[in-house]
Amino acid sequence: MRYLAEPFLLSALKRGHSIEQFLGPSGTLDRTGVSYVEVRPAEGNYEIYLHAVLDTEPQTYDLDSLPPLFDTDEEDFGLLVATTSDPAAALDAAADRTGAVRERWVNQSMAGDDYRDYVLAGCPDQAPDGRPWPTPRSL
Repeated sequence: MRYLAEPFLLSALKRGHSIEQFLGPSGTLDRTGVSYVEVRPAEGNYEIYLHAVLDTEPQTYDLDSLPPLFDTDEEDFGLLVATTSDPAAALDAAADRTGAVRERWVNQSMAGDDYRDYVLAGCPDQAPDGRPWPTPRSL
């Protein structure tokens, strides 16, 4: 089972482990990329980061190793979109700010598996569950 059930999501966050979710395509026709969201425990809070990386005909599917989509120092680390004090509220904030869905969260560094499936499927217009890819809110 690739995706974590909600009790396991909350448990991972409470134990200090990050979770992430592949969000699909982003960028422009001239500069194509993909994005993913991460919820990271940090000093008693939970930070939600939106990452956008270049979709570069990968030789690796490790999203962390792909170059940033935008040439800014912030993008190397991700864009902080929300901070909460409760793990369930962090999942809600991620859904609200990035379009993340509860059913597709994975452990840290595992979102690359969904990216690999996306590339091997020919970069489809919709997620494997038939839903459209999320569109992060304007920040």
